[in-house]
Amino acid sequence: MNFDPLVIVGAGGHAKVVLSTARAAGYTDIRLVDDDRALHGSRVLGLPVEGGVADTLSDQTASVVLAIGRNATRLERARGAACRFVSLVHPFTFIDSTVRVGPGTVVFAGAVVQPDTELGAHVIINTGASVDHDCRVGNGSHIAPGSRLAGTVVLEEGVFVGAGAALIPSIRVGAYATIGAGACVVHDVAARATVVGVPARPRPTS
Repeated sequence: MNFDPLVIVGAGGHAKVVLSTARAAGYTDIRLVDDDRALHGSRVLGLPVEGGVADTLSDQTASVVLAIGRNATRLERARGAACRFVSLVHPFTFIDSTVRVGPGTVVFAGAVVQPDTELGAHVIINTGASVDHDCRVGNGSHIAPGSRLAGTVVLEEGVFVGAGAALIPSIRVGAYATIGAGACVVHDVAARATVVGVPARPRPTS
């Protein structure tokens, strides 16, 4: 199978996993670009880090993945870009044939995504996470390593689900909410709220 050259925007820890996934998926012609001049000339998994993020995002011929961990920043970079965002799926995953995967979305090794689930654009399904049937994962959401979404869960835009968290069936999580690591969510979560604990409750304010 032939792949177009791929440009990964970002050169931090998240970029390492994106790069590893791209290689596992069959990409061989890959560039890393980042605006941080302190990183220019350094290497990530053997690849040099270059500048030119704005040029990359404005290039209509470029195939691009945003390796930016922060949800709001990732979506902000994507808005108005002229490049072609591609999705990456590690070969060591299970994704049912009925799953819809949006542009720029990455699915890392060991993940499971079950039937009739919809993954929006620029979603991160991290290592070993699972998303069960009929879920809706909004644009720019991030499901961290080892977290679990039961069936018919809805995540609105920009939701972060922390490592090892669990959401019971039919939960709805509002836009840009944060689910703490290891939390067990048994009630809907309001937009921009942060919930922690078992069962998950709003984080106390000091």
